[in-house]
Amino acid sequence: MTLAFASLMFAVMVVGLAATADSQDKAPAPVVEGQDQKPASPDKAPTEAVVEGQDQKPATPLDSQANTAVLPESQERAPAPKPESPDKAPAPGEDQKSVVATEIVVYASDLPERALFEFEFWPSRQSPGGKMVGTIQTGDKLNPPPEEDPHVTFKVKVQGGMPYRCWIRMMVGEPLGISQANRLYVQISHAVDKADKEVFRPNTASYLTVQGPLRRGWKWVACDVDPKSTDSLIYFRDSREVTVKVQAGMEGVAFDQFVLSPAQFLEKAPADSIVKK
Repeated sequence: MTLAFASLMFAVMVVGLAATADSQDKAPAPVVEGQDQKPASPDKAPTEAVVEGQDQKPATPLDSQANTAVLPESQERAPAPKPESPDKAPAPGEDQKSVVATEIVVYASDLPERALFEFEFWPSRQSPGGKMVGTIQTGDKLNPPPEEDPHVTFKVKVQGGMPYRCWIRMMVGEPLGISQANRLYVQISHAVDKADKEVFRPNTASYLTVQGPLRRGWKWVACDVDPKSTDSLIYFRDSREVTVKVQAGMEGVAFDQFVLSPAQFLEKAPADSIVKK
């Protein structure tokens, strides 16, 4: 029995040694710290190392390189130049501004001394600037243009192609002798009538008459061709500076405002004693 037990123990030891040897053959090799633990693949060829920043695009075949001209990057991206188109011509009237009618107002107080010929500045609390211009009353007779009697001349800017009406704020003076002190004559250079005929040129026999009332005092009076005329409008062929001549028709007459109106006072006299500029 002792012998049998010893044989059994020996057999167990042999089997244990065989199992230990088999497990040692299958154990992995020890790992060294920092070593790549991925097994090398024998089927794949090692790839070339890639340098940082190097273009990784596949190389172009030699045939395509031979037939293709390489252009600089700036030339490849630059668009083809476009033909310059001529400047667009503005449509008719595109740059033209609409003409705005402007009231022309002249105060006697604004006139220089040299504008007066045998007229005088007189003080007036009812006039703009505190002045009016007038002629001395002697009761004598004055003649219409082209006679050179007392007058005032000044320049204004007008617009062409529109009608104007002339108004004067007259001070009817004290009558004396044959003078009623209530008449003026007006002439304007470059003026034409409705038929485009030149009229009212200074120092000619063509003029407008400003006939005031007999009653003494201030009055807005229209410039008329004659008392019976229904069309005393004034026209100008183009926009320009013109000369206005206001001549005394009777001694003792005076005025403080001259208005050339294309709109506001074209049909009716100013209602206020002073027309604002």
